[in-house]
Amino acid sequence: MTMERRSDEPEAVVEVALEAPAFVDLDPLLSYRSDRSLLPGTLIRVPLGSREVAAMVWDAAAGSTPRTDLDALRPVTETLDAVPPLGAAWRSLVAFAAAYYQRSIGEVALAVLPGELRKVGAEALRRRVARWDKKRPAGPTQASGAASVGTPPATPDRAPTELSSEQADAVHRSVAAMASPAPGTLLLHGVTGSGKTEVYLRATAAALEAGRQSLVLVPEINLTPQLIGRFVTRFPERTVVALHSGLTPVERLRHWLLAHRGDADIVLGTRLAVFASLPRLGLVVVDEEHDPSYKQQEGARYSARDLAVWRGRHENALVILGSATPSLETWHAAETGRYAMAALAERHGGAERPAVRLIDMNVVMRPRPGLGQPPPPALAPALLEAMQVRIGHGEQCLVFLNRRGYAPVLQCPDCGWQSACPHCSAWRVFHRQDRTLRCHHCGLADPVPRRCPECGNPHIEPVGRGTERLEEQIAGLLPGARVARIDADTARRKGALVASLAAVHDGEVDVLVGTQMIAKGHDFRRIGLVAAVNPDTSLFSSDFRAPERLFALLMQAAGRAGRDAAMPTRAEMLVQTWHPTHPLYAALVRDDYAGFATTQLAEREAAGLPPFSHLAVLRADAKTVDAARAFLLAASADAQALDEAAAVTIYAPVPLAVARVADVERLQMLVESTSRPALQAMLRAWLPRLRALHAAKKPAAERVVRWAVDVDPLAI
Repeated sequence: MTMERRSDEPEAVVEVALEAPAFVDLDPLLSYRSDRSLLPGTLIRVPLGSREVAAMVWDAAAGSTPRTDLDALRPVTETLDAVPPLGAAWRSLVAFAAAYYQRSIGEVALAVLPGELRKVGAEALRRRVARWDKKRPAGPTQASGAASVGTPPATPDRAPTELSSEQADAVHRSVAAMASPAPGTLLLHGVTGSGKTEVYLRATAAALEAGRQSLVLVPEINLTPQLIGRFVTRFPERTVVALHSGLTPVERLRHWLLAHRGDADIVLGTRLAVFASLPRLGLVVVDEEHDPSYKQQEGARYSARDLAVWRGRHENALVILGSATPSLETWHAAETGRYAMAALAERHGGAERPAVRLIDMNVVMRPRPGLGQPPPPALAPALLEAMQVRIGHGEQCLVFLNRRGYAPVLQCPDCGWQSACPHCSAWRVFHRQDRTLRCHHCGLADPVPRRCPECGNPHIEPVGRGTERLEEQIAGLLPGARVARIDADTARRKGALVASLAAVHDGEVDVLVGTQMIAKGHDFRRIGLVAAVNPDTSLFSSDFRAPERLFALLMQAAGRAGRDAAMPTRAEMLVQTWHPTHPLYAALVRDDYAGFATTQLAEREAAGLPPFSHLAVLRADAKTVDAARAFLLAASADAQALDEAAAVTIYAPVPLAVARVADVERLQMLVESTSRPALQAMLRAWLPRLRALHAAKKPAAERVVRWAVDVDPLAI
């Protein structure tokens, strides 16, 4: 539909942002002709080549000269006038994210909007919005309809309880900060079960009373239903919406519009929700702020936590970062005074924190003279006995193993064949339930062979243990116990996760087996024992962040136990380990996050690692290792010619941990600097050279499939 020009309006030139990746050699903004003036932030559709694409009117670059050759410009096709223009604060957030993470403005601006806005035309959108507006009743009762988010809460909200002195202090500081001209960032360091959510609720109430909106971020979609239930129950007169990948495209568009138009009072969502358009933003909560799920790993590789902090500072909104195990970057910022900190050191309601006990597998597996060495048991005798006691008392047990499937590999004992993925440098995992070998990287799935593909031996064997096998073994060791499993496989079917969690909450499960999906965020009330059966694999990783992640995961898992003060005996966590003297486990037994963080930060400072330095990586994917390495080496040579490169260090290319995925070789090159501005300046100067290098004519075998710059990477 072409817009009709009004006779009383002159034609205008508009600068437009398009969804083009940063590696495409396209100007950040393109000029189009419009039959009327359009405000920055207006959504439009424009011709691009032979296609018609979604776009956004953007602020003209400072110092730019408006074009006068209107006839040489292509016209805007139509304006999505059913959507009010995106505000200046939102555009500033997008512009910052694009600049900091080295992406194009259009790539960020369009990618973070609901997909339906990029697909539908103006007339279809007007009809849809009009229908929604007509269905919404006026007054307070509208909240009940708007609060429908497609996923029922896993547990009902408990009525507001009397605050502990620590909670009251945290709430008081939050309310006072929101009333100040510069609210800043508050780290809420609360142990598991200390009542951080109640602080979020009270802070949200204060924001609502001031006429402001609240944005609450959670790291994973499976944590949203129970939190939504708490907020909907606490604020029945308010409009609460969700933004996450579990919504249908139409649901997501509707919820986004409610937030954008200021009709939604509270928005809860996963990392993409940090870009929600909120004209009255007063509070941002980032729950479990340490969680790596807040880092987007594809496209514009942003950190939602870091953008939340930037957004709060620039929109005068308080940012609360909540965690029992803060990221070392956040902890360092609080210790050095950049962030304020409030501590919740005790569990709310009088519940004791679980005791942590280590089970030395070297003693369990001590060699016996004259006997062969059997494989390690699924559960050490001490752990099995402890579980039997807990179940006998009517309590539940949670067994944590961060590896799904039945076994990580199948192997032939005769010839040594193993179930490697032919397309990735990884094993295909054995899933016994559907008798498949599945690669968790490229998705290849094949039926389990009846005999060894190499030698024909019919007795190929599973090696190692995943959650599926662990569930089977526990069921055999504890006859009569009701054993359930929650992982990515069991939660694949729609509604399965909510149903499984409800069964646990209702006491229909004695032993819950699962991956990290069950180890964090859930408020299980009957669990008296948590067991970690194989956590040692992260102790000696080449990734410098691996100890931090393992410690956080184990403390979060431990926090699922003993949350009900009425339990007759103190809850506990048992850890099966081959390295019981490791300092990480010593800190875990002492429940000493501060001591662990101090040691880790000292090691990071000595090694010049974040937060004492700033990193970026350049990644290259190609059909051959030589092609990927050649691109990175040429990029390194180009960088050395830049004046800005004097303040950075560029390391040699190395393969990723999983070097080949779907027949594509993956290499990366680390860039490091003690100065964030210096690193940013170098990356800005380097990017045009990288585009030119990628565009250079080369034989197909020597070209890279794709490349990307990742600023503040989580894995190197």
